[in-house]
Amino acid sequence: MDNRDVDNAVAEMMRVLSLHDTEDWAVPAGSLEWSCWTTAVHVAHDLLAYAGQVATRPTDNYLPFDLTVRTSASPREVLQVVTASGGLLSSALALAGPDTRAWHWGPTDPTGFAAMGVAEVLLHTHDITQGLRVQWLPPAPMCSAVIRRLFPDAPPGDPAQVLLWCTGRGELDGQSRRTSWTWQAAVSD
Repeated sequence: MDNRDVDNAVAEMMRVLSLHDTEDWAVPAGSLEWSCWTTAVHVAHDLLAYAGQVATRPTDNYLPFDLTVRTSASPREVLQVVTASGGLLSSALALAGPDTRAWHWGPTDPTGFAAMGVAEVLLHTHDITQGLRVQWLPPAPMCSAVIRRLFPDAPPGDPAQVLLWCTGRGELDGQSRRTSWTWQAAVSD
């Protein structure tokens, strides 16, 4: 996975959610305790944090900064912040060589940061659409790529349903619902 995957995921989020940016985003985002607004801010924060990691390449921790979005920001403005943060991650990934490593619970390569960025966008777009009562599933090709990179032991099945199951968001035939999970972003060199 690479910067183009991040660009495509953010474009899909904008395509889906910009049609609903005048609705009430104070409602819970699916099964999360966060509102739709807070969930979108979380996506922007994570994309920015990943960009910072890739750009500076710390080996033992996350950089000590956080993204703050004004509480007066409209959903449309929050989506613009997501787009900006996604662009920063995409740019950092485009400049990173394949041997680049940065910390995310271990040494993580650019493909891991790209996969995590795409996963954050897809999963939380799904959470927000659930809160806004919009029928949407993450695109299968994007889900397949995320599963291959972050959940190599995932069971077979429809990629969107498997990704949702892997992250405790859905049921999967023959599998117990997950109540905790971690993705495998770090690589062993």
